[in-house]
Amino acid sequence: MRTCIYPGTFDPITNGHLDVMARATRLFDRIILGVALNPGKGPMFTVEERVALIRPNLAAYPSVEVDTFDGLLVDFARRHQAVALIRGLRVLSDFEFEFQMALMNRHLNSEIETIFVMTKDEYTYTSSRMVKQVASYGGDITPFVPENVRTALRARCSPKHAHYAAGGHD
Repeated sequence: MRTCIYPGTFDPITNGHLDVMARATRLFDRIILGVALNPGKGPMFTVEERVALIRPNLAAYPSVEVDTFDGLLVDFARRHQAVALIRGLRVLSDFEFEFQMALMNRHLNSEIETIFVMTKDEYTYTSSRMVKQVASYGGDITPFVPENVRTALRARCSPKHAHYAAGGHD
């Protein structure tokens, strides 16, 4: 069974993430969405909340599971006996950062390949950060996230959480 890891903060998961994941299911027998704790990014949602937002969107993909990790991605991949890492690319600027990460991961474990998957055109400008910002100002995020994520963002961006609009973090 060929396993790959699709890592990310997924704060929150977007339709672009789900698009990359769905296309990875055609390449691998098992996909693990590795949700990084990554407290340095100041996530809006806890890791448990992010996992809870992801799970309902995996029902149509029995070969996909979700797990959390902290530490080196290559160590997480080794624990799951993964042969590859999937990374989504939206725009050219993504490539430079992702290429550097791929080279470092190859240095740390040369047996794990990195596969770059380009998102569909309609998701090239979508990022979790942008979605959170639009949601914080009450904008329509319907095209960018699944319904359960939209509901969670609306609740989190209610007036009592308005400091997100100013770039604050919990």
